[in-house]
Amino acid sequence: MLDDVDSTNAEAARIAPDLGHPTWIMAHRQSAARGRRGRAWDMPRGNFAATLVMRPGGVPGWAALRSFLAANALFETLAMHVDRSRLSNKWPNDVLLDNGKVGGILLESAGQGGQVQWLSIGIGVNLAVAPLVRDAAFPPVSLAEQGGAAVAPEAFLDQLAGFYATEESILEQLGFAPIREKWLRHAARLGEVITARTTTEELTGRFETIDEAGQLILETPAGRKVVPAADVYF
Repeated sequence: MLDDVDSTNAEAARIAPDLGHPTWIMAHRQSAARGRRGRAWDMPRGNFAATLVMRPGGVPGWAALRSFLAANALFETLAMHVDRSRLSNKWPNDVLLDNGKVGGILLESAGQGGQVQWLSIGIGVNLAVAPLVRDAAFPPVSLAEQGGAAVAPEAFLDQLAGFYATEESILEQLGFAPIREKWLRHAARLGEVITARTTTEELTGRFETIDEAGQLILETPAGRKVVPAADVYF
């Protein structure tokens, strides 16, 4: 537990070389929090920021599946404090509340020889306050401001860690299939037309599913497209 840090993912990278077992890092304040593609993540006090750093082993694709484990765990934790019908999973790494972004997930890793040496799973949740973000496709919302039950960050971490441990056990024993099925049950806009913007193109089509590697599958006018990474809009 840290009172102040640049970011929990940065702290995870610092301790990872000496890591002996999976470790959660939580901070009350982050001075340089970030999201995907280096985007800034505002972290007002009272909100939640934590990172799980671990050694999952295997190739990068196997480690990357933890984004969906984390999303399932975050969904279930939030569902303890607000009606689950108001929550949804937005591919690839957000959880929405009333169609606004309440939480996000950031994976970072390091390795060599095609093998992952360590993985950090950063999770940020707007528990108390929704930061002001101009021109956001999915404006931030907070659990408290949307009428959810009040919860302290420490209690939220206890709940989240328990749900995540369950997801990890399922992955180890049964593989990714049940994780994928659970994520899809709560997927935002499944079966509807969405737009995926990659670094090189924009694709619009029906959100068909995610595959066994967690990639987005779109049925477009030009045929079936497999999207490994993108920002999604709808």
